[in-house]
Amino acid sequence: MNTQNIIDTAEQNLIHTYNRYQIVLDKGEGVRLFDTDGKEYLDFGAGIAVFALGYNNKEYNDALKAQIDKLIHTSNYFYNEPAANAAKALTKASGMDRVFFTNSGTEAVEGAIKLAKKYAYLKDGNTDHEIIAMEHSFHGRSMGALAVTRNKHYQEAFGPMIPGIKFAKYNDLESVEALVNEKTCAIIFETVQGEGGVYPAKKEFIEGVRKLCDEKGILLILDEIQCGMGRTGSMFAYQQYGVKPDIVTSAKALGCGVPVGAFLAREEVAKALVPGDHGTTYGGNPLACAAAVKVFELFDSLKVLDNVKEVGAYLAEQLDKLAKEYDIIKERRGVGLIQGIELTINPKDVIAKALDNGLILFSAGTNVIRFVPPLVITKADVDEMIVKLKKSIDSAV
Repeated sequence: MNTQNIIDTAEQNLIHTYNRYQIVLDKGEGVRLFDTDGKEYLDFGAGIAVFALGYNNKEYNDALKAQIDKLIHTSNYFYNEPAANAAKALTKASGMDRVFFTNSGTEAVEGAIKLAKKYAYLKDGNTDHEIIAMEHSFHGRSMGALAVTRNKHYQEAFGPMIPGIKFAKYNDLESVEALVNEKTCAIIFETVQGEGGVYPAKKEFIEGVRKLCDEKGILLILDEIQCGMGRTGSMFAYQQYGVKPDIVTSAKALGCGVPVGAFLAREEVAKALVPGDHGTTYGGNPLACAAAVKVFELFDSLKVLDNVKEVGAYLAEQLDKLAKEYDIIKERRGVGLIQGIELTINPKDVIAKALDNGLILFSAGTNVIRFVPPLVITKADVDEMIVKLKKSIDSAV
């Protein structure tokens, strides 16, 4: 089928939950994507922070091909070697003790919420516990994850939400403290807010929440679905603060394209879930976990974290220069290779022009362009992106 036939077929058969660009992506190589018409795009979106290793990495592809020929799926009533190895690698990288593999980030959040509630139930036998989440948060669109996502537009048609959710102001410790009571069982937030506009947690905020949780016997849940797996320059963003959560969620770059997520917990907390409390058919299957194992191996051999630190600092520097050049750029925010520039105009206008110029970008919040490229980009890729971005801004204003 040609490009228009593919688009027409999709529009006739898919539920219309996305306003898609009129582009059909066909293949990828390195940090570049190609559409069915042969046009090349420099990718600074990475499938929304997923393809950390870039496209068509031979070692990654070969590992998946080998596992496909061996065993793709088996029930969780049995053990499989890739799941055991992936769990070992993930607990080591995160500093946590136990892991439950899911199919996605939103499922990881669902599991984290259930674990927090079960842990609290075992402590006092009550089922009316409360969770504090943050304004401008995004944790997913399933019912539990949606309940802790502060976006009325996402929620309004799907109420009532699960009860007992309160929302504090991100990076405002006093607003969190004001909501804590004897029913509070957990506090959940993204270590770096992504969809909300690329806002990293302030050191005094995350340290203060951790101290508050310790004093009150509350669980700290950190959502690192987007900002984890090396994107900030450490394997998990919270490691840069010297703070350890009780539960953490992961996904996106964990599988680098193969659907896999996870929630992890400290030993004491993890023991709250027993057989029958939680489950999944596909989570932790051999194919998904073989992908995760290879991702960790390639992060090490390719020195991905070192690259994120170096190129991430360069990206921030170049975006700061751009902000001084253009009055429509109010601020640059971010850490490592999760960066954002806040605009005074609709970012979608710039993003549309960028596509015309062979550059893929995504928005965040209402007025932010988000930069979440593959973690293997080079300074030369940044330079090329800046040239394309300037051209796009000039065309949009």
